[in-house]
Amino acid sequence: MSKVRVRNLTKVFGKRTQQALNMVKDGKSKQDILEQTDATVGVHNVSFDVEEGEIFVIMGLSGSGKSTLVRLINRLIEPTSGNIYINEADVSKMSKEALRQLRRTKVNMVFQNFGLFPKRTVLENAEYGLEVRGVAKEERQKKAEKALDDSGLLSFKNQYPEQLSGGMQQRVGLARALANDSDILLMDEAFSALDPLIRRDMQDDLLELQERLQKVIIFITHDLNEALRIGDRIALMRDGKIMQIGTGEEILTNPANDFVREFTEDVDRSKVLTAENIMEHPLTINVETDGPNVALQRMRKEEVSMLLAVDRKRYLKGSITAENALDAREQGKTLKDVIDKNVQKIDRYALITDIFNLIYNSPAPLAVVDETDRVIGVVVRGSVIGAMSDKDTTINNNGEKSKEKEGANIDA
Repeated sequence: MSKVRVRNLTKVFGKRTQQALNMVKDGKSKQDILEQTDATVGVHNVSFDVEEGEIFVIMGLSGSGKSTLVRLINRLIEPTSGNIYINEADVSKMSKEALRQLRRTKVNMVFQNFGLFPKRTVLENAEYGLEVRGVAKEERQKKAEKALDDSGLLSFKNQYPEQLSGGMQQRVGLARALANDSDILLMDEAFSALDPLIRRDMQDDLLELQERLQKVIIFITHDLNEALRIGDRIALMRDGKIMQIGTGEEILTNPANDFVREFTEDVDRSKVLTAENIMEHPLTINVETDGPNVALQRMRKEEVSMLLAVDRKRYLKGSITAENALDAREQGKTLKDVIDKNVQKIDRYALITDIFNLIYNSPAPLAVVDETDRVIGVVVRGSVIGAMSDKDTTINNNGEKSKEKEGANIDA
């Protein structure tokens, strides 16, 4: 069951909200609506679910509505219409007291500017949320120290924020949120004020913490590379609307519209796309049941000179070339006797940038295997080079696999 559910959420700033909403339905731009109604459409008819343990990234350019959306989730901004459910409780209908409890115990927010108290130590900052909740001193100190330890900051607990670097200050902000042991973290441009190297370190820290803690994290960013790096799924916004929701691979390989396609066109796809995105259908031969004649017949039919050799369960055994199969037939051998084991296998989630060196030095295509180690595809040098050069030879502009003859994929 989803931990967070957002349904038809809308926020219009101004008084003539209905007229503004009608203009949105008519396809009018935010600028036209503002000029004619003095109302600003911050978010319009947004719906999505976030699962437990998921990092859900909301991204878009300035003015897209992403920061408004995250503040609607915990009602720092009041919605015009729609519903927000957290653990099945309707946040949009909560009383002020219930909302206050939600923010103290279930939902925590990490801001871009760290939000630390300069006259409190690192430990006292980390304790703050628990202090507000009325947790006893000894217990809140223990929890705060655990959160600081998880964030690599325990040895700095008696220092003050001004004594720390920007990255370390942001770690304190994250530790404060973790100390509350909230189910949900809302992170609004949390790393955007940091320099690139520190920012990457923080992304690594967040991913490492999430692997252990499995929180629900809703992360706001304007940086597509950051979104692709940390997001399990990404919601791309424009003018208050969600243009597309999907994994990074889905958004890159199958953009929903021209805006998404243009937004993502400058991304280094080799650092995002995986073997699964560029692999072709594998042409295989079962060496436990098939013989040399079957192998040669299949090669002639498919117009290739090599097949992947697998067993009955499709576990990779190597490869069979036409020359191998001919030798086996002439010498009365089985295919098992002439298998070339010089075929490397890769995980379906291997990044293209990591595949490049493997395929460059491999005399044969790379076999792609699933979680059970069974062959599901094959990667050839041309597909990798195309992806590395951002010339997508495997996935066309419509996000579809190319229609080239499948047999060519195995003849490296």
